[in-house]
Amino acid sequence: MKKKSLWALGSALACAAFAPVGAAAQPAAPQAHACPKEVPSTASCFTGAMGDGGYYWIALPANWKHETGVLVMHAHGGPADTGASKPERSEADLKRWAVTVKAGYAWAGATYRRGGYGVTMAAEDTEQLRRFFVQHFGQPRRTLLHGQSYGGAVASKAAEIYAMVDGPGGKVRGPYDGVLLTSGVLGGGTRAYDFRLDLRAVYQYVCKNHPRADEPQYPLWQGLPMDSKLTRPELAARVDECTGVRKPAAQRTAQQQQNLDTLTRVIHIPERSLIGHLNWATWLFRDLTQLRLGNRNPFSNAGVAYRGSADDAALNSGVQRYQADPQAVAQLAADSEPQGRINMPVLTLHAIDDPTAFVELESAYRGIVDQAGNGAQLVQNFSDEHEHSYLSDPQYPALFTALLDWVDHDNKPTPQKVLELCKGYEAAYGDTCKLQPSYQPPPLAARVPAR
Repeated sequence: MKKKSLWALGSALACAAFAPVGAAAQPAAPQAHACPKEVPSTASCFTGAMGDGGYYWIALPANWKHETGVLVMHAHGGPADTGASKPERSEADLKRWAVTVKAGYAWAGATYRRGGYGVTMAAEDTEQLRRFFVQHFGQPRRTLLHGQSYGGAVASKAAEIYAMVDGPGGKVRGPYDGVLLTSGVLGGGTRAYDFRLDLRAVYQYVCKNHPRADEPQYPLWQGLPMDSKLTRPELAARVDECTGVRKPAAQRTAQQQQNLDTLTRVIHIPERSLIGHLNWATWLFRDLTQLRLGNRNPFSNAGVAYRGSADDAALNSGVQRYQADPQAVAQLAADSEPQGRINMPVLTLHAIDDPTAFVELESAYRGIVDQAGNGAQLVQNFSDEHEHSYLSDPQYPALFTALLDWVDHDNKPTPQKVLELCKGYEAAYGDTCKLQPSYQPPPLAARVPAR
């Protein structure tokens, strides 16, 4: 079945697969709340419940007026938590992105209505909060959409869902003027998560302890049986038992070091992110495959040739193999995969050595947008950094400034121009710009074997 046909099939099924339980309700009226200490003391903050299980925070800089002000809608990362949403999550997002308020922009961010996977759901929740903001604080002069990590997937999808909306006389341009995607998990779940199935398969071949031989066996794409009591600390202990990853290299046994080398070289991940990726390939996979996709598998490693171990022939002969279910692939694609149908400026920022969302995902997203004929709407920026969750402070106001200049004056920035703007913010924000304007990311297939 062709990919386009799969996407059409998934569109018909994705609403049921990723839909929340119960009907959406209206958010509670905003209540004034003391701002976190990371936010400027002159700002005003508000918080409340979304009414459908989520929670929100809003921060307004001093003297912010909607007639002249800019609102930044924030789509947060994850989805690390797979249970009910917690209000602390939205507060933590505001603390991390206080730089937005320092730069003079209003900020609004909500937890999604539940934990676990659901890109379109999260896009809808973000848009619901935007409408709520307008209702209570007025229509801003400009509205930017900022997606971080998994939120990058959410924002890239929202940019397309709300590119055009219903108006009095028919379809009109949507509510977002520009989009910023930082450290984005881009390209859709059907591409971005393949390597985590690879990790589970290779890890089990090497370590044989997830699951152990005396535990119930299950296909690794399921992540974990629903009734399993395994905890994250217990999994981390198993990984350490096999690889010594939490010990200094000098304290590892020769076998542990060999096991660790095999995993990092074959899967192309750094030691520091091994446990985190296994967490996602366990609890997020359980949520995604069993709760959202009807216990169907959207991932395949059939035919993948793993390379980088001491004995690749033995590895490829002994590793567990799985075929994807076409219906699951279609549903996951319909929920999460962008089509490149953007009609507004989009900037991205990605650390070249991002240990969580590989920089090669930018190539996948570039390919999608170019294929849709909208490559002129996308400018990608890269930094010489080794983190995922947050990069150098002055880079963010530089990106917002560049994006607004593009929106307001049709002055499309180059990566070099973003670097120059960033340099101008170094003194005010107390950090160094690490942008690399000439960098071009390799294709995703250079990091993750093509399916």
